[in-house]
Amino acid sequence: MTTPRTFRMIAAIGVLSLAAACGSNGGGGAPQAGGGAYPEQNITIVVPFSAGGPTDTVTRMIAEPMAAKLGGKIVVQNVEGAGGTVGAGEVANANPDGYTVLMHHIGMSTAPALYSNLGYKPLESFEMVGLVTEVPMTIVARKDFEPATLQDLVTYVKANSAKVTLANAGVGAASHLCGLLFQTATGVKLQEVPYKGTGPALTDLVGGQVDFMCDQTTNTSGQISAGEIKAYAVTTPERVKSLPDLPTTAEAGLPGMEVSVWHGLYVPKGTPQDVVAKLTDALKTALADQKVVDQMAKLGTAPVKAEDATPEAHKKKLEEQLGVWGKVIADAGVKAQ
Repeated sequence: MTTPRTFRMIAAIGVLSLAAACGSNGGGGAPQAGGGAYPEQNITIVVPFSAGGPTDTVTRMIAEPMAAKLGGKIVVQNVEGAGGTVGAGEVANANPDGYTVLMHHIGMSTAPALYSNLGYKPLESFEMVGLVTEVPMTIVARKDFEPATLQDLVTYVKANSAKVTLANAGVGAASHLCGLLFQTATGVKLQEVPYKGTGPALTDLVGGQVDFMCDQTTNTSGQISAGEIKAYAVTTPERVKSLPDLPTTAEAGLPGMEVSVWHGLYVPKGTPQDVVAKLTDALKTALADQKVVDQMAKLGTAPVKAEDATPEAHKKKLEEQLGVWGKVIADAGVKAQ
């Protein structure tokens, strides 16, 4: 398997202004080095993937209402590389003061199995803030790809495995993990084409440069609705409201193919608990914002329930997923260099 080169790109720094509340934002707040109430300066949310990708999209949806609740400013910063591990590593080693936050997806639970020399430990290097959303995946193809249905696709790839190209956003990315499950479910090894992010992978799919891929509804819904790509199925037990005509993988004849991509917010280990609590409270406020709910609905997802937007629920989810994906990746024999 081709392994993408580790690289670092900091891009798309968007400062999201808020209606300036008074410094204490209603009273309370963790005292900081400057002696004031948190936050006293810009908060940076690091997205460890490319600008315009699914995780970036979700982050920008919640950043503004979170900032408004906190009474500060939030900067969204894209730090790409090595399946999300570069950005996650930077946050793990950042000052634990609440000003550097990480938005990560399912990749937080797969990195230990993929990377032998990971520079952080998901459960030990971070404080969890809360879960954000769980996004369905879609199996999509260039619009002129021959197979018409998911069953046709399975038959086709089995007969043409040497020439069919399966795109993904790099080792450890959600699209890569979904692609692994597809290959496991069908018993076929395909030619994988890794990209430096989901955005360029989907661009090439729309342009007909690759055959098919598996990606989140937050990234594919627009192209599916516009007829720019062909969609075969959604990888969840139930259909997605924004794509009502798209069958589930079980309905389409591939019941062993189910996966969704959960997202959560993290801060470095040692961040004061009252700061974590303020971030959790701001997250809950953002997820209850009707604009956020509507935006997510258009992209085939929804905010988690309030009880899941907590450090406790987040930690439980991460612990469970570390066990699940550790086995899947080990069975697939996949390792990143």
